[in-house]
Amino acid sequence: MVVDQLREPLSDEELDRLFQAFADTTRRDIVRRVTVGEYSVSGLAALYAMSFAAVQKHVAVLERASLVSKEKRGREQIVRANHDGLQKARRLLDEYEVIWRQRADRIADLLAETAAPESGNTQSGNTNQQGRNQQD
Repeated sequence: MVVDQLREPLSDEELDRLFQAFADTTRRDIVRRVTVGEYSVSGLAALYAMSFAAVQKHVAVLERASLVSKEKRGREQIVRANHDGLQKARRLLDEYEVIWRQRADRIADLLAETAAPESGNTQSGNTNQQGRNQQD
């Protein structure tokens, strides 16, 4: 399994939470916004055409994935980026990129190896064999 090749593998539950969190446009936008600065949940809710409760649910999904943290400050709940969680996600995606680049390089090597004999002696060898077969 690809995850086994990672330095600090995440559990299947952590991976599910992470990819579920990034699977939604609103949640990705919330992450982008809170990496720049803190937002109250009500401040975030004012930015989207959805209810306050819906935004709270998105924030909760991001919290479960450890991408944001929420702190109660007075009457407001302040959302901020969880840099440890974001670094973990970045590291995971970087490692996936390395794995897929290695696979793409290997496929390119295999294609080059496969293409090389066709332009070299093998093709003429096949032609010679075909010629012999026609003579027999």
